[in-house]
Amino acid sequence: MASYLVWSLHLSPRKVVRVAQRSIEILIGRLLTDEAFRRAFLNNPSGTLQIFCEAGRELTPLEISAFLATPRDLWSEAAEKIDTRLQKADLGKERS
Repeated sequence: MASYLVWSLHLSPRKVVRVAQRSIEILIGRLLTDEAFRRAFLNNPSGTLQIFCEAGRELTPLEISAFLATPRDLWSEAAEKIDTRLQKADLGKERS
């Protein structure tokens, strides 16, 4: 999170908003369409968000807090409603 503050000092406020918004869109997209990412988030939300940011995506502390406050079951319920052709299946998961 500290890297966000340092990095954003070099950008105009409009650029920071666009970059942050794009990161939010990417994160929501992954939560809804990437089964393995969604499962990782549901098992460890803070750790998954940290890895997401360490991979170069920018989220503010407020945005991170909002994702952590969102009911976890929302992501799985919404993902179930998306056509499977738009989903990234987790082929490595254990079969029961």
